[in-house]
Amino acid sequence: MEQEVYRHIPYDIEVEQALLGAILVDNRAMEAVSATLKAEHFYDPLHQRLYQAMATSMERGGMIITPLTLHAALKADPGLAEVGGHAYLAGLADAAPAVPNVRDLAKILYDLALRRTLIRVGEDIVNTAYEAPLDKPPQAQIEDAEKALYRVSENARYGEGPIEFAESMQRAVAMAEKAQLRGGKISGVTSGFIEVDRLLGGLQPSDLLIIAGRPGMGKTAFAVNAGFNAAFAYAQDVATGASDPRGAPVLFFSLEMAAQQISARVLSERAEIEMWQIRSGKFSEEQWSKFVLTMQELSSVPFYIDDTGGISIAQIAARARRMKREKNIGVIMIDYLQLVTPSRQAENRVQEITEITKGLKTLAKELNVPVVALSQLSRGVDARDDKRPVLSDLRESGSIEQDADVVMFVYREEYYLATRQPDPSSPDFAKWQEKLERATGKAEILVEKHRHGATRSIELVFESRYTRFSNMAETADG
Repeated sequence: MEQEVYRHIPYDIEVEQALLGAILVDNRAMEAVSATLKAEHFYDPLHQRLYQAMATSMERGGMIITPLTLHAALKADPGLAEVGGHAYLAGLADAAPAVPNVRDLAKILYDLALRRTLIRVGEDIVNTAYEAPLDKPPQAQIEDAEKALYRVSENARYGEGPIEFAESMQRAVAMAEKAQLRGGKISGVTSGFIEVDRLLGGLQPSDLLIIAGRPGMGKTAFAVNAGFNAAFAYAQDVATGASDPRGAPVLFFSLEMAAQQISARVLSERAEIEMWQIRSGKFSEEQWSKFVLTMQELSSVPFYIDDTGGISIAQIAARARRMKREKNIGVIMIDYLQLVTPSRQAENRVQEITEITKGLKTLAKELNVPVVALSQLSRGVDARDDKRPVLSDLRESGSIEQDADVVMFVYREEYYLATRQPDPSSPDFAKWQEKLERATGKAEILVEKHRHGATRSIELVFESRYTRFSNMAETADG
């Protein structure tokens, strides 16, 4: 019979004592760890109270923390009296490491506390699965588990804290050097659209970018084109051995369209076969050969599609972290923002959207990748004579506009002109026809907010047959 193995809760009393002793010897140690280490990160309840008392003393005007002052603050604490009171505190100071690296000690305690939290979450998952409550089917249990892990991640980031200005300048110089090595064009991930990349410097790490537009404008097509351009550029550069790929692997959350529909759009664009032909299967033999060859050529492109409907912000974060770890994704896209489920119910829709946009911005900073989210616009645009959208047209616009680093609108005048054809006998018909001819096949990307630079309108070509946006010929040539 095998001997049963007992596992112990992860903690280290000696490290807790060493850190407390280091603070008693040199109060500056408290300043070094207080931003990240909290009382609840200690396992021993007495040590939690001692650390909290130290933190309170520092907050109340920097009173010197010594065994004597700490004992005075906690003289009524029965736990401290039980271990020896002042003598225990003096012993902590006497036993403190000669040259303690308090940040390392704090990191050890932090990691141990995080492991204990994960154990509690795991126990809750196991117990709920065993109990199988009627009001919580397995799918709901999975979502609760993801939310719990998301909260652990949100509340338990061990940040690096403030950095010296010299270090932050070095990071800025490194970003400029990266752009210089790419021919002075972009430092971020390419979108494949030359003028968009020039204006934004590429899709920048830690940025939240919003692409908005009314139905029919082509915002999904634009996002799919940009995302696939980035993934395709990455695959090309890796294949040729480039040391600094322009693109990046892309994770595309499609909450509205199925993965095969997104793939069909990409194949239509790249093979130049119209969508209706792909849907109906009406190919010529030559087209079919081109279709199959294109599929083979694109099969290695790192473009990952998650088409889970009604996905929550917690699930997006969890899956993005996993894909960052496993596939090193460099861009995250969400189509679209209003279909994301908040992690918890709020009083109104504006608050729910606020939680989602803040969650996406936090995710962008945490993974250090650009997060691109599509957004609907209010119907007020259609009621105006001038259909060009502005920031106030964003649905639940307050939080979206505030949290976003970049807001761009997709606008196609051709779409609106085509729906307002006057009577052919009308004197306005010739004028309308002339305007429609000028607008046909053209689209504008209106960059209305850019936290790091200028805003302007960028003109692109739009081919509705292939749901494809592309650079203007003169731009591409130049």
